[in-house]
This record gives sequence, structure tokens and C-alpha cells, in this order.
Amino acid sequence: MTGRPLLDTAEVRRLQRHLSRVVLQARRDTRAVMMRGALNIKNEWKANARASSGRHAPAYPRSIGFDLLAFGPDQLLAIIGPDKGLPQGALGNLLEYGSVKNPPHNDGGAGFDQ
Repeated sequence: MTGRPLLDTAEVRRLQRHLSRVVLQARRDTRAVMMRGALNIKNEWKANARASSGRHAPAYPRSIGFDLLAFGPDQLLAIIGPDKGLPQGALGNLLEYGSVKNPPHNDGGAGFDQ
């Protein structure tokens, strides 16, 4: 024996068990936070669009939704905005960013800032 203390790996194994449990909970919590955030932005965007689109695009607010995409267990992406397949959803770019003849509404940008 060289006089060096022996390495006690019990605490390392205990940390490993703890982390294996916490990672699963963190994944569930992350998904819930992403869903809630996307829902809040979608709802704000819809409310802003109802106020700004008026009589010119009455169906546009109903086209706004979101999708939550998973790229493996630890990578999530929320896509929020108008569905171009729904009535007046294709007007999203024009209404949000404007054109030469129309000012931008910035409904989605304002919803994101809330």
C-alpha cells in the first residue's frame, strides 16, 4: 500500500442516480414551459390581430396557431403564426410586415414582447 487514501465512489454513484431522475423531470418541465409560452404568444398575437385587422381581414386572427416540434429528447422548437392553409392565413406576411402600400401591424412581434 502506498499510503494514498482510497477513492470512495458511493457519492459519485448517488449523484449519478440523482441526475438520471432529474433529467427526466427537467425534460417534462421544459416541454410544459415551451407549450405555455407558445400558447401565451399565440393568444397575444390573436388578440392584437383582432384589434388591428378589423373589417379588412376578419378571419385572419383565427388562422394563428402554434406547433411544438421535438428534435430528440432535449431539443424543442415552437413555431407560432398564421396557418397559410386556413382562411386569410396567407395574409400573415403582408399584415405582419406590411408592404409598399400598407404599414406593418407587428401583431406577432408585439405578442412576443408581452
